[in-house]
Amino acid sequence: MLQCDKRFAIAPPLQTRPSTPERESEQGRGRRPPSLILPRTDFGWLEPQHIKAKPGDVAEKAVISGDPERVTHLSTLLEHPRLVSDNRGFLTYTGEHGGERLTVACHGVGGPSAAIVIEELAMLGAKAIVRLGSCGGLLEPMRVGDLVIATRAGYRNGTLSQYFARRISPKPDGVLTGLLEDSVRRRRAACYKGPVFSSDAFYAEGEDFLKKCSRHGYIAIEMECATLFGLGELRKVVTASLLMVSNNITKSGPMVEAQALRRKATNAGEITFTALNRLHI
Repeated sequence: MLQCDKRFAIAPPLQTRPSTPERESEQGRGRRPPSLILPRTDFGWLEPQHIKAKPGDVAEKAVISGDPERVTHLSTLLEHPRLVSDNRGFLTYTGEHGGERLTVACHGVGGPSAAIVIEELAMLGAKAIVRLGSCGGLLEPMRVGDLVIATRAGYRNGTLSQYFARRISPKPDGVLTGLLEDSVRRRRAACYKGPVFSSDAFYAEGEDFLKKCSRHGYIAIEMECATLFGLGELRKVVTASLLMVSNNITKSGPMVEAQALRRKATNAGEITFTALNRLHI
């Protein structure tokens, strides 16, 4: 079990539940996603339409984040960072960290936007991708800036329903997730580990929805991990996620902005870069 700052309780292990919010949404409807042809994994005929870069501009190891400001900040932690694309606001930098080439890219907000960036990074040669983003905490002890390592991601329908004809349980790569855990442990950061729920509708997350997520064992809510993990499985890309708590949903109060998490993002960035440096792909 991940050893974190003793001031904070570690999230309990996920327990098997008879249903989850996404399963319950299907019950009684008698409908299933349409059968789809599995999307091709051969990118030989495709060129990225959003990240205007060439193979070689993007490293085999990448970190993605939703906020362009955070991506710019993370790029300053790299040696010799170079902006390889800023088309459509999908900022993409490549540099070095610890002797390893790394790319940092903006994936925007939500599953569809993240899917575009993940697909195009894979087209350009990325073989391992970590999402370093923010989340809303669902455990009472969580404080702003605490870290969350996602062990799987729940979802309703959304982006993944167009990729997979059946519902899947998107999970990150075990080795890379373990490297994140070890990196967190070495820096003695306050951290939780457990399943997260990837929501598609930021302003539709009502109180009943949040309570249901808590009942079914989710420890945080965000918007992109399910898409990342699902596409990682499909495209044979190694994936993982390290999240920063931007607000505790069990308490009143707004989520903090990227600038307020800047110091925490520096620490989380170093943790993530170090884990990727140690990954053999």
